[in-house]
Amino acid sequence: SADLGMVALVLRTAVALALAAGAAATTGVDVSESVSESEWECLMTPGEQGSVEFAIPRVYRSSGSVDPYGAATITAARSAGVPYVDGYIFPCYSCGNAGGQVSTTVSSLSGVDYGMLWYDVETYAWSSSQSSNQAFIQDMIDEGLSLGVVAGIYTNYYNWESVVGLDWDYPASKGLPLWYAHYDDSQSFSDFTAFGGWTSPNIKQYMGDETSCGVGVDYDWYSSSADFRLMRLEAARKQGLHRGNRTATA
Repeated sequence: SADLGMVALVLRTAVALALAAGAAATTGVDVSESVSESEWECLMTPGEQGSVEFAIPRVYRSSGSVDPYGAATITAARSAGVPYVDGYIFPCYSCGNAGGQVSTTVSSLSGVDYGMLWYDVETYAWSSSQSSNQAFIQDMIDEGLSLGVVAGIYTNYYNWESVVGLDWDYPASKGLPLWYAHYDDSQSFSDFTAFGGWTSPNIKQYMGDETSCGVGVDYDWYSSSADFRLMRLEAARKQGLHRGNRTATA
């Protein structure tokens, strides 16, 4: 389609710019509390972990409800000038209706300027049946695709192994990038072991439960700001292809 062609053109242009210019490593944070514009401005000042250049606030809670601070925290980050702002969904398996949790979140963010949504898969209150967990996550992904959401997965090797099994690759096969957690205080992907169809990661959460500017944060890392743009564009392109296939077969 014309839209996918435009995405491909922008992706090629971004690749060329990245190769020509290079880019410094990029530090970000994810948060699960209300963060004001002034607090984001503080987080963007150079510090021990560097200036924050991307932010991923929680937008849906494991209790089964939209995070009441998510939309405002995203807007505050945008107003402060954070270049890239996404959101993450911490789903509630016991609440059921996986797709509904995604659609409810998207509705709550209507008019909010965010990039991607990340589906949080960690060992918290899932079924003892991996196949049931797989079906739940697949419903989330499929609903996101139908709504035009560009999404990714937050997890790590051991959480994935426990919740769905290391070989389950449905998200990777649909073009969802990987944000993984390993608290080794290292801004590097050298620790990564492939799983779930992902042969390389996209974001690393390398420090957890920190406090900066009076805000509780986890620190995240991406190899460069140019690569961060490419990750988003490539995810949009791949998921756009799958979205088109779903539409054609519906």
